Amino acid sequence: MKNLAVARRYAKALMLIGHGDGKAESYAEELDLVDKVFLSEKELTDIVLNPLFERTKRRDLLFSVIDKISISETMKTFIMLLFDKRRIAFVHEINGYYQKFVDDIKNIARATITSASPLSDEIVEQLKIALSRKTGKAVEVKLKTDPDIIGGIITTIGDLVYDGSIKRQLENMKESFKRGEVS
Repeated sequence: MKNLAVARRYAKALMLIGHGDGKAESYAEELDLVDKVFLSEKELTDIVLNPLFERTKRRDLLFSVIDKISISETMKTFIMLLFDKRRIAFVHEINGYYQKFVDDIKNIARATITSASPLSDEIVEQLKIALSRKTGKAVEVKLKTDPDIIGGIITTIGDLVYDGSIKRQLENMKESFKRGEVS
């Protein structure tokens, strides 16, 4: 829990900087790029995070890597600050919070819609409109297919889950039968 609070604080600090200099959205792209490097280059991440390696060599390695990525000086300074404060392991969590902060500023809600089979563009557009009305925000949708849900859709927006799948309905009926509620 403490780690999430730390990640949120650093994301908020970066947001204040980004909001102040008008570069919040470009920082979001840059931080996401750094996060992707850490996620894809496991060996780099392992070395940078491993205290068995000398700290100055780990710092130099990190600096040489981020120096090759096309990011602003502000973002380079931020990443090096995370290393110096021993918070570099939280880059992924910081990025998650930062992206949410930027979405809030842009009034965007992100939804994941899971269906048993691919949805038509028309249905996706209708769902976006309905979700936009419900949230009061523009909605960006990520589509997934999962044949295990049998039919219907499951929509996730943040912490909210709307489960309209046939699988869930069958599970609910099963529970009702167990309790003797359905005759």
